[in-house]
Amino acid sequence: MSNISNQAYIHPEAKVGKNVVIEPFVFVDKNTEIGDGTYIMSGANVREGARIGENCRIFPGAVIGGIPQDLKFKGEDSLAIVGNNTTIRECVTINRGTASKGHTTVGSNCLLMAYSHVAHDCVLNDFVILGNATQLAGEVEVDHHAILSGGTLVHQFTRIGAHVMIQGGTRLGKDIPPYIIAGREPVCYSGVNLVGLRRSGYANEKINEIQEIYRTIYQAGFNFTDAINKIEKEFEETPEMRLIVDFVKESPRGIVRGYMG
Repeated sequence: MSNISNQAYIHPEAKVGKNVVIEPFVFVDKNTEIGDGTYIMSGANVREGARIGENCRIFPGAVIGGIPQDLKFKGEDSLAIVGNNTTIRECVTINRGTASKGHTTVGSNCLLMAYSHVAHDCVLNDFVILGNATQLAGEVEVDHHAILSGGTLVHQFTRIGAHVMIQGGTRLGKDIPPYIIAGREPVCYSGVNLVGLRRSGYANEKINEIQEIYRTIYQAGFNFTDAINKIEKEFEETPEMRLIVDFVKESPRGIVRGYMG
């Protein structure tokens, strides 16, 4: 049975699941859905178009489904989707989509720390962590298990690969390929994310493979096109190799450069 404060506002058309807790002074708009077991704390806003999964925790001051901060937005119907088991801390903002994609999506088992912002039409896959005050501009894509440390600023349309670690305070304007650490100023490749990969259960043999691929990309003196051609000819075809190669090939902005110090 849900526990909904009589001091919260719940629109009659909102769909609220079972065993939901909604504290005083929460606002839940029309055209919203809240999954079973979710806990919404005092002062949070769930705006029109929000779709919140099961067993989420939403802290005070968070706003999910606010209209996009995009001058092209004309009031079209769109969504802000949050998966299951995701935690949204104080004053996080997740804007809904525009006509471009129609939805902003945050996956399951994510942690969005205080004051982080997810703009219109972003796509965050599962197990993503956004550090405090991290800001994602419109249509950013973040793959699973990526960690963006506090104060990261991400330019619109940037892509961030799986199992990436971004140093706090970094400004991103280039794509960040999978499995690496990126940091410094200006941002550059800073090695393979060894700790993150080991925590995720990658064997040493697989980590060594990833390291060799990135040595070819960043340390062998090739341009990126020649490096990718060499990798495809000489390396074993594995899911990790294919993920890296396809990411680099399909990057419209170009990937982050190696350290030039």
